[in-house]
Amino acid sequence: MTQWTSSYPTFHRPTFARNVVSTSQPLAAQAGIRALAAGGNAIDAALATAIALTIVEPISNGIGSDAFAIVWDGERMHALNASGRAPAAWTPERFGAKLPVRGWDTVTVPGAVSAWVTLSERFGALPFAALFDAAVAYARDGFPVSEFVSRRWDLQLPELKDQPGFAHAFMPGGRAPRAGEGFRFPEAARSLERIAATRGEAFYRGELAERLEAHSAACGGAMKRADLAAHAADWVTPIAMDYRGHTLHEIPPNGQGIVALIALGILANFDVAAHAVDSADSVHLQIEATKLALADAFRHVADAPAMEFPPERLLDPGYLKSRAALIDMRRAQDFGHGAPPRGGTVYLAAADAAGRMVSFIQSNYLGFGSGVVVPGTGISLQNRGAGFVLTPGHPNRVAPGKRPFQTIIPGFVTRDGAPVMTLGLMGGTMQAQGHAQLMVRMADYGQSPQSAIDGPRFRIVQGLSVNFEGGFGEATLAELARRGHRIAALGEAYMDFGCAQIIRRMEDGCMGCCDMRRDSISIGL
Repeated sequence: MTQWTSSYPTFHRPTFARNVVSTSQPLAAQAGIRALAAGGNAIDAALATAIALTIVEPISNGIGSDAFAIVWDGERMHALNASGRAPAAWTPERFGAKLPVRGWDTVTVPGAVSAWVTLSERFGALPFAALFDAAVAYARDGFPVSEFVSRRWDLQLPELKDQPGFAHAFMPGGRAPRAGEGFRFPEAARSLERIAATRGEAFYRGELAERLEAHSAACGGAMKRADLAAHAADWVTPIAMDYRGHTLHEIPPNGQGIVALIALGILANFDVAAHAVDSADSVHLQIEATKLALADAFRHVADAPAMEFPPERLLDPGYLKSRAALIDMRRAQDFGHGAPPRGGTVYLAAADAAGRMVSFIQSNYLGFGSGVVVPGTGISLQNRGAGFVLTPGHPNRVAPGKRPFQTIIPGFVTRDGAPVMTLGLMGGTMQAQGHAQLMVRMADYGQSPQSAIDGPRFRIVQGLSVNFEGGFGEATLAELARRGHRIAALGEAYMDFGCAQIIRRMEDGCMGCCDMRRDSISIGL
Protein backbone atom coordinates (compact mmCIF):
# COMPACT_ATOMS: atom_id res chain seq x y z
CA MET A 1 0.00 0.00 0.00
CA THR A 2 1.29 3.44 -0.88
CA GLN A 3 2.40 5.58 2.07
CA TRP A 4 1.18 9.07 1.25
CA THR A 5 3.00 10.82 4.08
CA SER A 6 6.49 12.12 3.31
CA SER A 7 9.31 9.79 4.37
CA TYR A 8 12.17 12.26 3.85
CA PRO A 9 12.87 15.97 4.24
CA THR A 10 11.54 17.79 1.20
CA PHE A 11 11.07 21.25 -0.22
CA HIS A 12 8.10 20.11 -2.28
CA ARG A 13 4.59 18.86 -1.70
CA PRO A 14 2.68 17.14 -4.51
CA THR A 15 0.51 19.25 -6.77
CA PHE A 16 -3.01 17.90 -7.27
CA ALA A 17 -4.93 19.16 -10.31
CA ARG A 18 -6.76 17.93 -13.39
CA ASN A 19 -3.99 19.30 -15.63
CA VAL A 20 -0.34 19.23 -14.53
CA VAL A 21 3.05 20.26 -15.93
CA SER A 22 6.20 19.23 -14.06
CA THR A 23 9.76 20.11 -15.01
CA SER A 24 13.08 21.41 -13.75
CA GLN A 25 12.52 25.13 -14.40
CA PRO A 26 9.52 27.24 -13.26
CA LEU A 27 9.47 29.60 -16.25
CA ALA A 28 9.31 26.65 -18.63
CA ALA A 29 6.53 25.00 -16.60
CA GLN A 30 4.55 28.23 -16.87
CA ALA A 31 4.90 28.10 -20.65
CA GLY A 32 3.26 24.68 -20.58
CA ILE A 33 0.44 25.80 -18.31
CA ARG A 34 -0.24 28.77 -20.59
CA ALA A 35 -0.55 26.37 -23.52
CA LEU A 36 -3.15 24.39 -21.57
CA ALA A 37 -5.01 27.56 -20.61
CA ALA A 38 -5.10 28.57 -24.28
CA GLY A 39 -6.98 25.39 -25.18
CA GLY A 40 -4.03 23.09 -25.75
CA ASN A 41 -3.68 19.53 -24.52
CA ALA A 42 -0.90 17.71 -22.64
CA ILE A 43 1.15 17.33 -25.82
CA ASP A 44 0.98 21.06 -26.54
CA ALA A 45 1.93 21.77 -22.92
CA ALA A 46 4.91 19.42 -23.09
CA LEU A 47 6.15 20.99 -26.31
CA ALA A 48 5.76 24.58 -25.11
CA THR A 49 7.67 23.58 -21.97
CA ALA A 50 10.41 21.84 -23.94
CA ILE A 51 10.91 24.75 -26.31
CA ALA A 52 11.07 27.20 -23.41
CA LEU A 53 13.64 25.03 -21.64
CA THR A 54 16.09 25.57 -24.52
CA ILE A 55 16.22 29.22 -23.43
CA VAL A 56 15.76 29.23 -19.65
CA GLU A 57 17.95 26.20 -18.88
CA PRO A 58 20.63 26.39 -21.61
CA ILE A 59 23.15 24.47 -19.51
CA SER A 60 21.10 21.34 -20.14
CA ASN A 61 19.62 21.64 -23.60
CA GLY A 62 19.26 23.87 -26.64
CA ILE A 63 17.75 24.12 -30.09
CA GLY A 64 20.39 21.64 -31.22
CA SER A 65 19.38 18.91 -28.74
CA ASP A 66 18.11 15.38 -29.20
CA ALA A 67 14.78 14.21 -27.76
CA PHE A 68 12.64 11.17 -26.92
CA ALA A 69 8.99 10.96 -25.85
CA ILE A 70 6.39 8.49 -24.63
CA VAL A 71 2.79 9.62 -25.11
CA TRP A 72 -0.44 8.20 -23.73
CA ASP A 73 -3.08 9.63 -26.05
CA GLY A 74 -5.97 8.79 -23.73
CA GLU A 75 -6.35 5.27 -25.10
CA ARG A 76 -2.94 3.84 -25.97
CA MET A 77 0.81 4.42 -25.84
CA HIS A 78 3.12 5.84 -28.50
CA ALA A 79 6.91 6.29 -28.39
CA LEU A 80 9.11 8.60 -30.45
CA ASN A 81 12.86 8.37 -31.02
CA ALA A 82 14.02 11.77 -32.28
CA SER A 83 17.73 11.24 -31.71
CA GLY A 84 20.05 12.10 -34.58
CA ARG A 85 22.47 10.09 -36.66
CA ALA A 86 26.15 10.48 -37.43
CA PRO A 87 27.17 12.58 -40.44
CA ALA A 88 27.89 10.61 -43.61
CA ALA A 89 31.61 11.38 -43.31
CA TRP A 90 32.00 9.84 -39.86
CA THR A 91 34.09 6.69 -40.18
CA PRO A 92 36.28 5.19 -37.44
CA GLU A 93 39.34 6.29 -39.40
CA ARG A 94 38.30 9.94 -39.06
CA PHE A 95 38.82 9.84 -35.29
CA GLY A 96 42.09 7.98 -34.93
CA ALA A 97 42.67 6.54 -31.47
CA LYS A 98 40.18 8.51 -29.40
CA LEU A 99 36.75 10.09 -29.78
CA PRO A 100 36.51 13.74 -28.70
CA VAL A 101 33.96 14.87 -26.13
CA ARG A 102 33.55 18.49 -27.29
CA GLY A 103 33.58 20.38 -30.57
CA TRP A 104 32.10 19.77 -34.01
CA ASP A 105 33.32 16.18 -34.19
CA THR A 106 30.90 15.25 -31.41
CA VAL A 107 27.79 16.70 -33.09
CA THR A 108 25.33 14.22 -34.57
CA VAL A 109 22.27 15.55 -36.39
CA PRO A 110 20.13 17.35 -33.78
CA GLY A 111 16.71 15.76 -33.41
CA ALA A 112 14.75 17.91 -30.94
CA VAL A 113 13.20 20.15 -33.59
CA SER A 114 11.91 17.07 -35.40
CA ALA A 115 10.35 15.85 -32.14
CA TRP A 116 8.49 19.15 -31.73
CA VAL A 117 7.17 18.99 -35.29
CA THR A 118 6.27 15.30 -35.28
CA LEU A 119 4.45 15.34 -31.92
CA SER A 120 2.56 18.52 -32.78
CA GLU A 121 1.43 17.16 -36.16
CA ARG A 122 0.09 13.94 -34.67
CA PHE A 123 -1.35 15.03 -31.33
CA GLY A 124 -1.34 18.83 -30.99
CA ALA A 125 -4.44 20.98 -30.68
CA LEU A 126 -2.77 24.40 -30.86
CA PRO A 127 -1.14 25.95 -33.95
CA PHE A 128 2.51 24.94 -34.06
CA ALA A 129 3.74 28.54 -33.94
CA ALA A 130 1.79 29.20 -30.73
CA LEU A 131 4.00 26.70 -28.91
CA PHE A 132 6.96 29.06 -29.33
CA ASP A 133 5.45 32.20 -27.85
CA ALA A 134 6.88 31.90 -24.34
CA ALA A 135 10.33 30.74 -25.48
CA VAL A 136 10.63 33.57 -28.01
CA ALA A 137 9.60 36.12 -25.38
CA TYR A 138 12.12 34.79 -22.86
CA ALA A 139 14.88 34.87 -25.47
CA ARG A 140 14.02 38.27 -26.94
CA ASP A 141 13.14 40.15 -23.75
CA GLY A 142 15.32 38.28 -21.29
CA PHE A 143 14.67 36.42 -18.04
CA PRO A 144 16.36 36.32 -14.61
CA VAL A 145 18.76 33.39 -14.34
CA SER A 146 18.20 31.09 -11.36
CA GLU A 147 20.87 30.38 -8.76
CA PHE A 148 21.20 26.72 -9.78
CA VAL A 149 21.56 27.48 -13.48
CA SER A 150 24.01 30.33 -12.81
CA ARG A 151 26.28 28.15 -10.68
CA ARG A 152 26.32 25.25 -13.14
CA TRP A 153 26.78 27.67 -16.05
CA ASP A 154 29.91 29.07 -14.41
CA LEU A 155 31.35 25.59 -13.84
CA GLN A 156 31.37 24.87 -17.58
CA LEU A 157 33.24 27.98 -18.71
CA PRO A 158 36.88 26.85 -18.28
CA GLU A 159 36.29 23.87 -20.57
CA LEU A 160 34.02 25.51 -23.14
CA LYS A 161 35.04 29.17 -23.44
CA ASP A 162 37.21 28.48 -26.50
CA GLN A 163 34.67 26.39 -28.41
CA PRO A 164 33.47 28.12 -31.59
CA GLY A 165 30.68 30.60 -30.85
CA PHE A 166 30.36 29.72 -27.16
CA ALA A 167 31.75 32.87 -25.56
CA HIS A 168 29.69 35.16 -27.79
CA ALA A 169 26.48 33.33 -26.89
CA PHE A 170 26.95 32.34 -23.28
CA MET A 171 29.55 34.67 -21.76
CA PRO A 172 28.00 38.13 -21.89
CA GLY A 173 30.54 40.49 -20.36
CA GLY A 174 33.09 37.67 -20.31
CA ARG A 175 31.40 35.56 -17.62
CA ALA A 176 28.31 33.54 -16.76
CA PRO A 177 25.20 35.47 -15.69
CA ARG A 178 24.88 35.76 -11.93
CA ALA A 179 21.85 34.55 -10.00
CA GLY A 180 18.96 36.93 -10.59
CA GLU A 181 20.72 38.65 -13.46
CA GLY A 182 18.84 39.00 -16.73
CA PHE A 183 19.96 37.04 -19.80
CA ARG A 184 18.80 37.81 -23.33
CA PHE A 185 19.32 35.56 -26.33
CA PRO A 186 17.89 37.46 -29.33
CA GLU A 187 19.67 35.29 -31.91
CA ALA A 188 17.94 32.21 -30.51
CA ALA A 189 14.62 34.09 -30.58
CA ARG A 190 15.00 34.69 -34.31
CA SER A 191 15.88 31.04 -34.97
CA LEU A 192 12.89 29.83 -32.99
CA GLU A 193 10.64 32.16 -34.98
CA ARG A 194 11.97 30.71 -38.25
CA ILE A 195 11.50 27.14 -36.99
CA ALA A 196 7.95 27.99 -35.91
CA ALA A 197 7.07 29.67 -39.21
CA THR A 198 8.44 26.84 -41.36
CA ARG A 199 7.49 23.86 -39.14
CA GLY A 200 11.14 22.94 -38.82
CA GLU A 201 12.04 23.15 -42.53
CA ALA A 202 14.39 26.10 -41.95
CA PHE A 203 16.37 23.96 -39.51
CA TYR A 204 16.73 20.83 -41.62
CA ARG A 205 16.60 22.14 -45.20
CA GLY A 206 16.57 25.94 -45.19
CA GLU A 207 18.62 28.90 -44.07
CA LEU A 208 19.48 27.53 -40.62
CA ALA A 209 20.75 24.30 -42.18
CA GLU A 210 22.95 26.38 -44.46
CA ARG A 211 24.42 28.18 -41.46
CA LEU A 212 25.11 24.91 -39.66
CA GLU A 213 26.90 23.52 -42.70
CA ALA A 214 28.95 26.69 -43.21
CA HIS A 215 30.05 26.82 -39.57
CA SER A 216 30.89 23.12 -39.58
CA ALA A 217 33.05 23.53 -42.69
CA ALA A 218 34.82 26.57 -41.24
CA CYS A 219 35.70 24.58 -38.12
CA GLY A 220 36.74 21.35 -39.83
CA GLY A 221 33.49 19.54 -39.00
CA ALA A 222 31.73 16.99 -41.16
CA MET A 223 28.07 18.06 -40.86
CA LYS A 224 26.41 18.78 -44.23
CA ARG A 225 22.98 20.01 -45.23
CA ALA A 226 22.41 16.57 -46.71
CA ASP A 227 22.91 15.02 -43.26
CA LEU A 228 20.35 17.39 -41.78
CA ALA A 229 17.87 16.87 -44.61
CA ALA A 230 18.09 13.09 -44.27
CA HIS A 231 17.02 13.16 -40.63
CA ALA A 232 13.69 11.74 -39.50
CA ALA A 233 12.20 10.99 -36.11
CA ASP A 234 10.95 7.42 -35.75
CA TRP A 235 7.87 6.00 -34.05
CA VAL A 236 9.01 2.94 -32.11
CA THR A 237 7.50 0.22 -29.94
CA PRO A 238 8.45 0.58 -26.27
CA ILE A 239 10.18 -2.22 -24.40
CA ALA A 240 8.85 -3.09 -20.95
CA MET A 241 9.38 -5.00 -17.73
CA ASP A 242 6.69 -6.08 -15.27
CA TYR A 243 7.80 -5.43 -11.70
CA ARG A 244 5.65 -6.17 -8.64
CA GLY A 245 2.42 -5.61 -10.55
CA HIS A 246 3.53 -2.48 -12.41
CA THR A 247 5.01 -2.29 -15.90
CA LEU A 248 7.83 0.14 -16.66
CA HIS A 249 8.00 1.13 -20.34
CA GLU A 250 11.14 2.54 -21.95
CA ILE A 251 12.31 3.62 -25.41
CA PRO A 252 14.19 0.72 -27.06
CA PRO A 253 17.88 1.03 -28.01
CA ASN A 254 19.74 3.15 -28.98
CA GLY A 255 18.67 4.44 -25.55
CA GLN A 256 19.79 3.15 -22.15
CA GLY A 257 16.26 2.63 -20.80
CA ILE A 258 16.87 -1.10 -21.09
CA VAL A 259 19.34 -0.76 -18.18
CA ALA A 260 16.48 0.03 -15.79
CA LEU A 261 14.47 -2.91 -17.15
CA ILE A 262 17.36 -5.36 -16.80
CA ALA A 263 18.05 -4.19 -13.25
CA LEU A 264 14.40 -4.60 -12.27
CA GLY A 265 14.23 -7.99 -13.97
CA ILE A 266 17.20 -9.12 -11.88
CA LEU A 267 15.74 -7.68 -8.66
CA ALA A 268 12.47 -9.52 -9.33
CA ASN A 269 14.35 -12.67 -8.33
CA PHE A 270 14.80 -11.34 -4.79
CA ASP A 271 12.46 -10.34 -1.98
CA VAL A 272 13.77 -6.79 -1.83
CA ALA A 273 11.07 -5.65 0.57
CA ALA A 274 12.29 -8.20 3.15
CA HIS A 275 15.22 -5.83 3.72
CA ALA A 276 14.59 -2.49 5.39
CA VAL A 277 14.44 0.50 3.07
CA ASP A 278 17.85 2.22 2.69
CA SER A 279 19.51 -0.64 4.60
CA ALA A 280 22.85 -2.08 3.49
CA ASP A 281 21.19 -5.29 2.22
CA SER A 282 18.60 -3.40 0.15
CA VAL A 283 21.08 -0.94 -1.31
CA HIS A 284 23.68 -3.68 -1.99
CA LEU A 285 21.13 -5.68 -3.98
CA GLN A 286 20.16 -2.65 -6.05
CA ILE A 287 23.77 -1.68 -6.73
CA GLU A 288 24.77 -5.17 -7.82
CA ALA A 289 21.71 -5.57 -10.07
CA THR A 290 22.37 -2.20 -11.67
CA LYS A 291 26.04 -3.01 -12.26
CA LEU A 292 25.02 -6.21 -14.05
CA ALA A 293 22.59 -4.21 -16.19
CA LEU A 294 25.17 -1.57 -17.05
CA ALA A 295 27.74 -4.21 -18.00
CA ASP A 296 25.33 -5.72 -20.51
CA ALA A 297 24.28 -2.35 -21.89
CA PHE A 298 27.82 -1.10 -22.45
CA ARG A 299 28.66 -4.27 -24.36
CA HIS A 300 25.50 -4.98 -26.32
CA VAL A 301 23.34 -1.84 -26.69
CA ALA A 302 23.64 0.32 -29.80
CA ASP A 303 21.53 1.63 -32.65
CA ALA A 304 18.95 -1.14 -33.04
CA PRO A 305 19.93 -2.19 -36.61
CA ALA A 306 23.55 -2.63 -35.46
CA MET A 307 22.81 -4.81 -32.44
CA GLU A 308 23.85 -8.44 -32.62
CA PHE A 309 20.43 -9.60 -31.40
CA PRO A 310 17.04 -8.05 -30.55
CA PRO A 311 17.12 -6.09 -27.28
CA GLU A 312 14.32 -8.27 -25.88
CA ARG A 313 16.85 -11.08 -25.43
CA LEU A 314 18.52 -9.04 -22.70
CA LEU A 315 15.15 -9.14 -20.91
CA ASP A 316 14.67 -12.92 -21.14
CA PRO A 317 13.50 -14.14 -17.68
CA GLY A 318 15.80 -17.15 -17.71
CA TYR A 319 18.78 -15.02 -18.63
CA LEU A 320 17.98 -12.45 -15.93
CA LYS A 321 17.63 -15.24 -13.37
CA SER A 322 21.10 -16.49 -14.31
CA ARG A 323 22.48 -12.96 -13.91
CA ALA A 324 20.76 -12.63 -10.53
CA ALA A 325 22.52 -15.80 -9.38
CA LEU A 326 25.85 -13.98 -9.71
CA ILE A 327 25.00 -11.59 -6.87
CA ASP A 328 26.76 -12.36 -3.59
CA MET A 329 25.12 -10.63 -0.63
CA ARG A 330 28.44 -10.70 1.24
CA ARG A 331 30.60 -8.77 -1.21
CA ALA A 332 30.60 -6.23 -4.02
CA GLN A 333 31.72 -7.37 -7.47
CA ASP A 334 32.87 -5.82 -10.73
CA PHE A 335 30.80 -7.78 -13.24
CA GLY A 336 31.48 -8.43 -16.88
CA HIS A 337 28.78 -8.60 -19.51
CA GLY A 338 26.74 -11.72 -20.12
CA ALA A 339 25.75 -13.64 -23.26
CA PRO A 340 21.96 -13.59 -23.73
CA PRO A 341 20.25 -16.56 -25.34
CA ARG A 342 20.36 -16.49 -29.12
CA GLY A 343 17.21 -16.51 -31.24
CA GLY A 344 23.66 17.74 -18.80
CA THR A 345 19.47 16.95 -19.88
CA VAL A 346 15.97 18.27 -19.16
CA TYR A 347 13.00 16.08 -18.36
CA LEU A 348 9.40 17.17 -18.29
CA ALA A 349 6.00 15.62 -17.95
CA ALA A 350 2.49 16.86 -18.71
CA ALA A 351 -1.00 15.46 -18.22
CA ASP A 352 -4.45 16.80 -19.01
CA ALA A 353 -8.01 16.27 -17.84
CA ALA A 354 -8.84 14.19 -20.92
CA GLY A 355 -6.37 11.48 -19.86
CA ARG A 356 -3.44 12.34 -22.12
CA MET A 357 0.03 12.03 -20.55
CA VAL A 358 3.48 12.85 -21.92
CA SER A 359 6.90 11.76 -20.72
CA PHE A 360 9.46 13.87 -22.61
CA ILE A 361 13.21 14.37 -22.41
CA GLN A 362 15.65 16.46 -24.43
CA SER A 363 19.33 17.05 -23.95
CA ASN A 364 22.62 18.45 -25.19
CA TYR A 365 24.31 15.60 -23.22
CA LEU A 366 27.22 17.04 -21.22
CA GLY A 367 26.72 20.56 -19.89
CA PHE A 368 26.16 22.79 -22.95
CA GLY A 369 26.78 19.73 -25.15
CA SER A 370 29.54 20.16 -27.72
CA GLY A 371 30.08 23.76 -26.64
CA VAL A 372 29.58 24.80 -30.26
CA VAL A 373 27.11 27.60 -30.96
CA VAL A 374 26.38 28.47 -34.59
CA PRO A 375 27.10 32.22 -35.05
CA GLY A 376 24.09 34.44 -35.53
CA THR A 377 21.59 31.69 -34.66
CA GLY A 378 21.79 30.94 -30.94
CA ILE A 379 21.76 27.23 -31.85
CA SER A 380 23.84 25.33 -29.29
CA LEU A 381 24.63 21.80 -30.41
CA GLN A 382 24.64 18.49 -28.56
CA ASN A 383 27.68 16.22 -28.32
CA ARG A 384 25.92 12.88 -28.66
CA GLY A 385 28.69 11.55 -30.90
CA ALA A 386 30.74 11.12 -27.73
CA GLY A 387 28.46 8.17 -26.98
CA PHE A 388 30.03 6.07 -29.76
CA VAL A 389 33.02 3.76 -29.28
CA LEU A 390 35.93 2.94 -31.59
CA THR A 391 36.34 -0.72 -30.60
CA PRO A 392 36.39 -2.91 -33.75
CA GLY A 393 33.41 -5.27 -33.87
CA HIS A 394 31.47 -3.44 -31.16
CA PRO A 395 27.82 -2.79 -32.16
CA ASN A 396 28.14 0.83 -30.98
CA ARG A 397 31.21 1.56 -33.12
CA VAL A 398 30.95 4.89 -34.90
CA ALA A 399 29.72 4.67 -38.51
CA PRO A 400 28.03 6.94 -41.08
CA GLY A 401 24.32 7.48 -40.54
CA LYS A 402 24.30 5.57 -37.27
CA ARG A 403 22.69 6.60 -34.00
CA PRO A 404 24.99 6.51 -30.94
CA PHE A 405 24.21 4.96 -27.58
CA GLN A 406 22.00 7.50 -25.80
CA THR A 407 21.63 8.22 -22.09
CA ILE A 408 18.37 10.22 -22.25
CA ILE A 409 15.27 8.15 -21.50
CA PRO A 410 11.63 8.98 -20.72
CA GLY A 411 9.81 6.38 -18.64
CA PHE A 412 6.13 5.48 -18.35
CA VAL A 413 4.39 3.13 -15.92
CA THR A 414 1.16 1.19 -16.50
CA ARG A 415 -0.79 -1.35 -14.45
CA ASP A 416 -2.95 -3.95 -16.18
CA GLY A 417 -2.66 -1.91 -19.38
CA ALA A 418 -3.92 1.33 -17.82
CA PRO A 419 -1.75 4.44 -17.40
CA VAL A 420 -0.35 5.04 -13.91
CA MET A 421 2.42 7.62 -14.16
CA THR A 422 5.05 9.36 -16.23
CA LEU A 423 8.52 8.88 -14.79
CA GLY A 424 11.79 10.54 -15.67
CA LEU A 425 15.12 11.51 -14.19
CA MET A 426 17.86 13.39 -16.02
CA GLY A 427 21.56 13.11 -15.33
CA GLY A 428 23.61 11.08 -17.83
CA THR A 429 24.16 7.46 -16.76
CA MET A 430 22.27 8.30 -13.56
CA GLN A 431 19.02 8.21 -15.52
CA ALA A 432 18.51 4.46 -15.86
CA GLN A 433 19.91 3.92 -12.36
CA GLY A 434 17.41 6.48 -11.08
CA HIS A 435 14.45 4.90 -12.90
CA ALA A 436 15.19 1.58 -11.20
CA GLN A 437 15.66 3.17 -7.76
CA LEU A 438 12.40 5.09 -8.04
CA MET A 439 10.53 1.93 -9.04
CA VAL A 440 11.98 -0.04 -6.11
CA ARG A 441 10.97 2.68 -3.66
CA MET A 442 7.41 2.76 -4.95
CA ALA A 443 6.83 -0.92 -5.81
CA ASP A 444 8.80 -2.66 -3.04
CA TYR A 445 8.48 -0.14 -0.22
CA GLY A 446 5.15 1.52 -0.97
CA GLN A 447 6.60 5.01 -0.97
CA SER A 448 4.64 7.80 -2.59
CA PRO A 449 6.07 9.31 -5.80
CA GLN A 450 7.20 12.38 -3.84
CA SER A 451 8.96 10.30 -1.17
CA ALA A 452 10.57 8.15 -3.87
CA ILE A 453 11.95 11.32 -5.46
CA ASP A 454 13.12 12.76 -2.14
CA GLY A 455 14.85 9.56 -0.97
CA PRO A 456 18.65 9.37 -1.18
CA ARG A 457 20.22 7.92 -4.32
CA PHE A 458 23.37 6.06 -5.22
CA ARG A 459 25.23 6.42 -8.50
CA ILE A 460 27.54 3.74 -9.83
CA VAL A 461 30.65 5.40 -11.23
CA GLN A 462 32.81 2.56 -12.53
CA GLY A 463 33.91 -0.82 -11.25
CA LEU A 464 33.34 -0.94 -7.50
CA SER A 465 33.17 2.86 -7.10
CA VAL A 466 29.80 4.25 -6.04
CA ASN A 467 28.65 7.76 -5.08
CA PHE A 468 26.09 8.07 -2.28
CA GLU A 469 23.89 10.97 -1.29
CA GLY A 470 24.01 12.15 2.29
CA GLY A 471 20.63 10.71 3.23
CA PHE A 472 22.00 7.19 3.72
CA GLY A 473 22.82 6.34 7.32
CA GLU A 474 26.38 5.95 8.56
CA ALA A 475 25.76 2.32 9.48
CA THR A 476 24.54 1.54 5.95
CA LEU A 477 27.58 3.14 4.34
CA ALA A 478 29.98 1.45 6.75
CA GLU A 479 28.51 -1.97 5.98
CA LEU A 480 28.57 -1.35 2.24
CA ALA A 481 32.24 -0.36 2.50
CA ARG A 482 32.93 -3.55 4.47
CA ARG A 483 31.43 -5.57 1.59
CA GLY A 484 33.85 -3.95 -0.85
CA HIS A 485 31.93 -1.02 -2.28
CA ARG A 486 34.32 1.87 -2.82
CA ILE A 487 32.52 4.95 -1.56
CA ALA A 488 33.72 7.69 -3.88
CA ALA A 489 33.42 11.35 -2.96
CA LEU A 490 31.32 13.40 -5.36
CA GLY A 491 32.72 16.79 -6.23
CA GLU A 492 30.53 19.56 -7.58
CA ALA A 493 29.68 18.49 -11.10
CA TYR A 494 26.95 19.07 -13.60
CA MET A 495 25.05 15.78 -13.51
CA ASP A 496 25.28 14.70 -9.81
CA PHE A 497 22.32 12.52 -8.74
CA GLY A 498 19.86 13.73 -11.35
CA CYS A 499 16.51 15.43 -11.10
CA ALA A 500 13.23 13.52 -11.24
CA GLN A 501 9.66 14.43 -12.16
CA ILE A 502 6.61 12.17 -11.79
CA ILE A 503 2.98 12.76 -12.71
CA ARG A 504 0.68 10.08 -11.35
CA ARG A 505 -2.85 9.60 -12.60
CA MET A 506 -5.37 9.76 -9.75
CA GLU A 507 -9.07 8.90 -9.60
CA ASP A 508 -10.01 12.50 -10.39
CA GLY A 509 -7.07 14.33 -11.94
CA CYS A 510 -3.33 14.01 -11.42
CA MET A 511 -0.61 14.35 -8.81
CA GLY A 512 2.56 16.16 -9.90
CA CYS A 513 5.78 15.53 -7.97
CA CYS A 514 9.17 17.16 -8.51
CA ASP A 515 12.73 17.16 -7.25
CA MET A 516 14.36 19.44 -4.70
CA ARG A 517 17.75 18.84 -6.34
CA ARG A 518 17.11 21.56 -8.97
CA ASP A 519 14.68 24.41 -9.62
CA SER A 520 11.87 21.92 -10.20
CA ILE A 521 8.19 22.71 -9.96
CA SER A 522 4.86 21.06 -10.65
CA ILE A 523 2.08 23.43 -11.69
CA GLY A 524 -1.60 22.54 -11.93
CA LEU A 525 -4.55 23.97 -13.79
